[in-house]
Amino acid sequence: MNIQQQLHLTGDEKGYWFVSQNGRLWLPNGKVPFGQANELGFTQELAQPIGEWNGQTAWLICNQMKNSMSSIRSLLTYEADQSLFHMAGRAVQLSEFYRSHKYCGYCGSKMYISKTEWCCMCDNCKERYYPQISPSIIVAIRDKNKILLAKHVRHNQDDLYTVLAGFTEIGETMEMAVKREVFEESKIQIKNIRYVASQPWPFPNSLMMAYLADYDSGEIQIDKNELVDAGWYHYSNLPKIPEYGTIARRLIEDTIALCRDYDKFGED
Repeated sequence: MNIQQQLHLTGDEKGYWFVSQNGRLWLPNGKVPFGQANELGFTQELAQPIGEWNGQTAWLICNQMKNSMSSIRSLLTYEADQSLFHMAGRAVQLSEFYRSHKYCGYCGSKMYISKTEWCCMCDNCKERYYPQISPSIIVAIRDKNKILLAKHVRHNQDDLYTVLAGFTEIGETMEMAVKREVFEESKIQIKNIRYVASQPWPFPNSLMMAYLADYDSGEIQIDKNELVDAGWYHYSNLPKIPEYGTIARRLIEDTIALCRDYDKFGED
């Protein structure tokens, strides 16, 4: 896309306003505000166009509002169009990137934002820094008419069960990462790994690559550093699972459909 530089607002600029700091986004009344800059009190604020949403300019302001600073999880929806969530994710991640790259990690000089690409540049040593995107995998595993669901340590208070996930390591393919993460967290072996879809996941900077797989062998033995519990669940008796709009929920729904087919038609 055509990258545009930061500018001080005159007040006449119009669009959707993504005001972000510390991984949070300003969502008054649960919505991304729309209107002219002067109507929202943004005159003379430093802002940057970061794209377009719903036919209007999407503006990023790296600032902390007094109230209504929220997680962008509320922007996840059941609908296939996740463009607002993706734009909000871009805003949050860019805001954090700019906040953490004010000075060069090589020479300590002050950085400035590029006018041609998403990066921060050092005028002194000419080093460039780009926003970090961490590739990660997420996989739903089926054994006949059951799905493997686990309660992760980070979800313990929410009593939420979901599929297995983890970050890709240096020198791995995505499929290698799927097998390794599953074995590390549950000690089972899987087969028939197939790609489904991807989802930008700005918590804080992941790109989730989603897979389905079938159980091959082994007994579940959880890694207690990662998981609180894990087990095989029939689709008629599921625990609390992730909300619609997440790639995890899509994988679970896809696997449930396969489990139903197994009950209806027998062997795969």
